[in-house]
Amino acid sequence: MPTYIALLTWTDQGIRGYKDTANRAEAFAAATQNLGANLLKIYWTVGPYDLVAVVEAPDDETAAAALLHLGGAGNVRTTTLRAFGREEMDRIIAKAAS
Repeated sequence: MPTYIALLTWTDQGIRGYKDTANRAEAFAAATQNLGANLLKIYWTVGPYDLVAVVEAPDDETAAAALLHLGGAGNVRTTTLRAFGREEMDRIIAKAAS
């Protein structure tokens, strides 16, 4: 299943409610499950991003729906990257080399 890395920054609303961040992460995990995706990991970070989420979804549309749902709550803004695992990269290289 495709993997997506979401780099998250808190909005003003999100930082004001920092005490609820763990509960919001659980709610995001449940919402992704309901959409057919899976929150694999979430990390709270120091630096230009406040959180990093690793999400698996069957397709780009499902990943986008999950991240729109997350952003729609108003607590974070997202930058999302499609990530490729080793096996996927091997297939990409094989296609590029042919």
